[in-house]
Amino acid sequence: MLGKLFKKKEDSKHISLYAPINGETIPLEEVPDPVFSEKMMGNGIAIKPSDELVTAPVDGKVIQLFSTKHAVGILAENGAEILIHIGIDTVELKGEGFTAYVEEGDYVKKGDKLVAFNYTTVENKAKSTLIPIIITNTDEMSEISPADKKSVRAGEDIILSIEK
Repeated sequence: MLGKLFKKKEDSKHISLYAPINGETIPLEEVPDPVFSEKMMGNGIAIKPSDELVTAPVDGKVIQLFSTKHAVGILAENGAEILIHIGIDTVELKGEGFTAYVEEGDYVKKGDKLVAFNYTTVENKAKSTLIPIIITNTDEMSEISPADKKSVRAGEDIILSIEK
């Protein structure tokens, strides 16, 4: 009983999600895949990439790296689960054109290299080069706010503000 009385109220934790790649931000609703555009996996934003290196948008732990290397999941320090999905229908490439620099269980800092991809391969063989960045546990967050930026630089520009 006394433990509950003196228990500290959990403070909300804010993190800034930085651009994982250079490019242009696109509303999630414009991604040509209903799983993303209808936010079935969660809220977020997408980036039309202008280069081929995806970096960590936050400090956190790599909790998932797909065997095809087209997507990576990171658990941020505030508990946000972030999925970075490189291209649309890129699972079909079976890893062709992707190079991973991390493994599941690795701790990363903002700006660390995650995955490189061959833009031409993705552009020619997948449905889209857009990169959705999804907060897969959206329901556990109190607020997810997209930044008001169109053109972004990896590691420099904030694309989402997340409160738990």
